Amino acid sequence: MKREELEEEIRQVILSSVEVDGLTADDLPADKQLFGDGVGLDSIDALEIGAALRKKYQVKFKANSEENREHFRSISTLATFIAANAQIAIEG
Repeated sequence: MKREELEEEIRQVILSSVEVDGLTADDLPADKQLFGDGVGLDSIDALEIGAALRKKYQVKFKANSEENREHFRSISTLATFIAANAQIAIEG
């Protein structure tokens, strides 16, 4: 799978998981910070996204782990985590 394809799948999971008025795929470039000053998602959004990613990719995030903050930093960091933990071979 190409990295861009995985990132697009994650983007679609995010869009279907959170309810942010007017949020589109164009608002979610791969390296944009998802929380805080970036896209502006919050901890509830993180829980919903995490649940959807667990279901889609059968990956597990550690409860209350500081590592999760880095995994959820951007779509790019989520793609890296998912590829490593769901045994998805990334091309390019």
